[in-house]
Amino acid sequence: MHSMNFNFPLLKPLRMLLFPFSLLYWVAIFLRNKLYDWKVLKSASFNIPIVCVGNIAAGGTGKSPMVEWLLRQFGKELKMATLSRGYKRKTSGYALANAETTALEIGDEPMQFHLKFPHVSVAVGEERVVAVPLLLHDRPETELIVLDDAFQHRAIKAGLNIVLTDYSNLYSRDWYLPTGDLRDEKRSAERADIIVVTKCPANLSEQQAKEIEKELEPAPRQELFFASISYGSPYQLVSRQERKLEANMEVLLVTGIANPKPLKRLLSEKVASYEQMVFSDHHIFTIDDIKEIERRFSQLGGNKKIILTTEKDAVRLMKFQQDLAAWSLYVLPIEMVFLFNKMDRFKSIIGTFSRQFSASA
Repeated sequence: MHSMNFNFPLLKPLRMLLFPFSLLYWVAIFLRNKLYDWKVLKSASFNIPIVCVGNIAAGGTGKSPMVEWLLRQFGKELKMATLSRGYKRKTSGYALANAETTALEIGDEPMQFHLKFPHVSVAVGEERVVAVPLLLHDRPETELIVLDDAFQHRAIKAGLNIVLTDYSNLYSRDWYLPTGDLRDEKRSAERADIIVVTKCPANLSEQQAKEIEKELEPAPRQELFFASISYGSPYQLVSRQERKLEANMEVLLVTGIANPKPLKRLLSEKVASYEQMVFSDHHIFTIDDIKEIERRFSQLGGNKKIILTTEKDAVRLMKFQQDLAAWSLYVLPIEMVFLFNKMDRFKSIIGTFSRQFSASA
């Protein structure tokens, strides 16, 4: 039995005290899953290829980079749409992104998809069963829908399920909320067609991969992939001018994301020093935050200094773009990279699913 992974050492004693609540939570999700298994609760199917990207743990497992990878690979040849819940947006109900849309209206991740892939239909809606028909009504030409973060909801039966698990916090070693990070049963992973271990070290060995495979025990019909994060060149928030990270740089890292650990690892390797300003996940920046960032940046030593943030945070900072146009504020893009030369295999599974579905429709 592996030891449980409670991400934050200082919170561990507190989270252990909440163990009885974890048992209640587990009972609730166990019963809910059983009601779906017994067909008491129904899953709706739609006559269109739907790929669901999700996880069974709360927090950042790399869903956005996976959705973006799918949009990048297939967005040119297929008319694609994404449907997200629109977490932390200031609106509710169904909405389809247009030229005037802001992150406050649809949420930061959907806004990121909308900005990076303008040819993709980006929709949000808490009730995905309601949102899919509305999306197809608005965009009847849609050929493939990517459901973002919908694996545990089960109200829609996706044709292909991709489940992600973080290399540093595999679901097999985790426990249920609030003691651990699991928000769905471990056995739910059996419903996945593909399992991807994300945020792996780029130099993961075949032997390490085999040990993880033994631990996760995928079924014969399931395929297991390993992926790491690759960072692109930072670009200025407004002008999009690129600038490389250099060894003599001082960096103020501004993040409001679930898991900034890989980012901190990158900076510790690439730059002289960095300081971090941590905001809560999906934090909505205020003018006071901007002033505080400016104050902290002015206190940084060195004559080569920049502010660095993530693409997710960047979409929430864009409302201050007039103030930030002249700042040394750079955005670090990330991409998901498949290890062991398995990208073509992954791509062929998605392509085959889409074509076979369309052929049988």
